[in-house]
Amino acid sequence: MTDVLDQIRGGLIVSCQSSPGDPTHFSAAIVAFALAAEMGGAAGLRLNGPENVAAVRARTGLPIIAIHKRPGPDGRTLITGRLEDIPPLIDAGAAIVALDTTDRPRPVPCVELIAAIHAGGALAMADIRTFADAEQAVALGVDLVGTTLSVFDLPDYVPDVELVRQIATRLPVPVIAEGNYWEPADFVRALEAGAHAVVIGSAITRPWMITERFVRAARHD
Repeated sequence: MTDVLDQIRGGLIVSCQSSPGDPTHFSAAIVAFALAAEMGGAAGLRLNGPENVAAVRARTGLPIIAIHKRPGPDGRTLITGRLEDIPPLIDAGAAIVALDTTDRPRPVPCVELIAAIHAGGALAMADIRTFADAEQAVALGVDLVGTTLSVFDLPDYVPDVELVRQIATRLPVPVIAEGNYWEPADFVRALEAGAHAVVIGSAITRPWMITERFVRAARHD
């Protein structure tokens, strides 16, 4: 599986996701986003749900980071929080399975989820919010860490590049920068800070959010 890390090294991973109510909430749209990302030079993809993973895998060989979002015990969305979520993602073609490893109520301990990912032959990626989360995830045995959930502590459109730098310089696993990356310059800054790769989603695959950003700028919001 180290080949997968080599494939995404220094690259852009495009998150192709949708939520109920989005105009793109159907698999054909996710596949189209994924193929457009590949056409533009993406090194990998991040996808939610085994159906979308399977549909995209049938059309491209790009490495896939897969997740399964469900409501957690606290009512908020939890990323890959159940053991039964893992085999379908791997069987559908995921090389990496990401899970929320923050200190939240969860139905299954993170260490069991990580073991299940490894047992299925995939790499385990921790979606973290803080450096302390990252330290704990590494202690539990994850293969890489993503700053995915740092977005909840940030202003709009501002990524936490310093968190990327801290993880890259102080922890022994690759760090994937994610969360509020909207500018090409920020993508480059993250790589310079030590990111193994950078995940970008909304700035590429949420057209209404891109439109809203321009509209807000015109209104000086």
